[in-house]
Amino acid sequence: MQRVRLRYAKRGRLRFTSHRDFARALERALRRAQVPMAYSAGFTPHPKISYVGAAPTGVASEAEYLEIGLAERVDVAQLRAVIDSALPDGLDVVEAVEAAGGSLAERMQASAWRIELDDIDADELAPAVAAFLAEAEIGVERLTKDGRKIVDARGPVLSASVSGAGDRPGRAILDLVVRLETPAVRPDDVLAALRSVAGLARGTPRWGYRAVRLAQGPLTGSGAIGDPFAADRVARETTA
Repeated sequence: MQRVRLRYAKRGRLRFTSHRDFARALERALRRAQVPMAYSAGFTPHPKISYVGAAPTGVASEAEYLEIGLAERVDVAQLRAVIDSALPDGLDVVEAVEAAGGSLAERMQASAWRIELDDIDADELAPAVAAFLAEAEIGVERLTKDGRKIVDARGPVLSASVSGAGDRPGRAILDLVVRLETPAVRPDDVLAALRSVAGLARGTPRWGYRAVRLAQGPLTGSGAIGDPFAADRVARETTA
């Protein structure tokens, strides 16, 4: 059996695809592309697919990851191309490597997010971000399948910076690096915390925003996010 790790993107209107819907679309694409999948044992065999740290529904991502098990060896570059062509536009397989061992999930330590906000200038947002970073903990309420829960939206945020949106007034860009914990802190959790520290009334209209995950992977010593496929590439180059 061969294990292959894929990085894929959710773009455009396909960012509204739920994880369950993506899983269905992927399995259809694998069948359409005639990928020689390995299957689990038992009365109801399933294709061997492992998902890692899926982004929440409604946000775009350039850094989603999964691993598939194959029943026979294939050319990894060709595999990426045939799966990508079988998926709808907006669900794009951008990279594939052969797994060299170890757990891919354990390499996912942090995510980098870019959030573009409407109806607020960078000069207005910056003080709220500074107040947010000055706090050790900020609890926000989240509705979960088990009811309402308080989540600390500050602790996992390793860095946050604000910039203007070029020549578009009334918009700001917030860049975040967030440690991956359980439960995972989402962009809307951070925005709720920012509104809280900014002292905005509950009835104040929410900021419109668009979020995209730019990267996820291991944390380097400098606090940057590394390449989760680096160890797989090095191992293959060594054995090539």
